[in-house]
Amino acid sequence: MTYRVLSFYYITHRDNLASIMTLGILSHQQVETRHVAYKPIYDEGIVSNRKQRMTPDQRSLWQYANLYLQPRNPMMYRVTREKDPQDIVVLAVKKHVMDGAGVWLTDGNAASYTSRFIKPTEAALKEIAQDLDREFWHDIDGSKRKIMAECLVPDKVAPADIEAVYVYRNGIAQTIRQQFPQLKVVEEPRFFFQPDVIITLSERIKLVDGDMFLSQAQTLTVSVNTVGVMGKGLASRAKYQFPDVYVRYQDLCKNKSLRVGKPALIKRETSLASQLSETPLERDEPTWFILFPTKKHWKENSQLSYIVDGLAWLQEHLVSWGVTSLALPALGCGLGNLSWQQVGPLLCQFAQRLSIPVLIYLPNEQRPDARFLDKAFLLGE
Repeated sequence: MTYRVLSFYYITHRDNLASIMTLGILSHQQVETRHVAYKPIYDEGIVSNRKQRMTPDQRSLWQYANLYLQPRNPMMYRVTREKDPQDIVVLAVKKHVMDGAGVWLTDGNAASYTSRFIKPTEAALKEIAQDLDREFWHDIDGSKRKIMAECLVPDKVAPADIEAVYVYRNGIAQTIRQQFPQLKVVEEPRFFFQPDVIITLSERIKLVDGDMFLSQAQTLTVSVNTVGVMGKGLASRAKYQFPDVYVRYQDLCKNKSLRVGKPALIKRETSLASQLSETPLERDEPTWFILFPTKKHWKENSQLSYIVDGLAWLQEHLVSWGVTSLALPALGCGLGNLSWQQVGPLLCQFAQRLSIPVLIYLPNEQRPDARFLDKAFLLGE
């Protein structure tokens, strides 16, 4: 499905809302020359790089208010990893600002010399939007650059052109509604790479309704078969987002070292964060993977006994492997045809026996009934 650009988006610190609703969204040059009190969310190195990049009008990017076509992008990922997502807001700007004089669209990060400057038309917008509906991106195919496509508005965007503000959670939304009753405020955790729901079972165990591949856990677990096919579900996602993991998986299957009851650890030297963030993070660590066989052949259903044996294997090896935090999907649920009622208690009671933080991700296909998310049911208390 092609992404539809309904608005343009500006990412900022929520402390800047007062000045923005008075003066508008200003270019960096305007902020400087007008001596506006402004709390930055990007480091100075990233912003200063834009000074050197010129538009076809021979104006520096520094002289434009830069709006994104897709707010869920590598810059937002970096900001929400380095700052509290509760301090970040996304302003939605009316699309008609692109009809103003001197406005440019870019088909990627405007600071990149690979990106093109394009006169704004609906046809151009539709063409650029073809690359914006993505769950993940890579440097190698240009998708990381493309998803940061921009609308560049000279000098400023007027306050009247701001139609809504998006926030991470409801508590923040209520505060902003009281401060700015004229603003439409929307809670949208997905924009901020946050899960929809987190249920705390204990200090170390949390249930998460969200995307496991956005987890900040050191080690992510993927359900697999033992014949080397990653065709659907999380395995398919891993295949395309982490091709190095897929290659290692193929090797393990070919030499018969990946077997049911004996999950395998892949210690990568690169991180999920480095792939998703626009620039490297100050604090980063490699993302590891555990390949957890829940079936032998991809055509078969997952077997509960394989999960029981595999969890016992993990319990014996996680400490010696050096795993410091773990993300677990609902192993065997969904495409494996096991139910959360069967698998959920196994995963939670396994996590309870560990001394590391564990995030357990609920089935993607259908959220379990509330009675099967109860702490007493899951932990057997």
